[in-house]
Amino acid sequence: MMPWMHGWYGYGPPGGLGWSLWAWIHPLLLLGLLILGVYLVVRALTPRREDRALEILRERYARGEIDKETFERMKRDLS
Repeated sequence: MMPWMHGWYGYGPPGGLGWSLWAWIHPLLLLGLLILGVYLVVRALTPRREDRALEILRERYARGEIDKETFERMKRDLS
């Protein structure tokens, strides 16, 4: 083992940043990955909510309560 290497978070080689820079970046990187993981899990588990008015309009069109022209006009009005 080289004299300047003192474990994972050692001081690095003389004249360079070496592992001492990694000692600062490593925890920040792990924290960032943890936050990203939590965000992705929450996003995946949260149901997507479409606009309820548009959903009702589609249901009415599917049941035949309104014709295509009315559906398109009302859809444009909601947008």
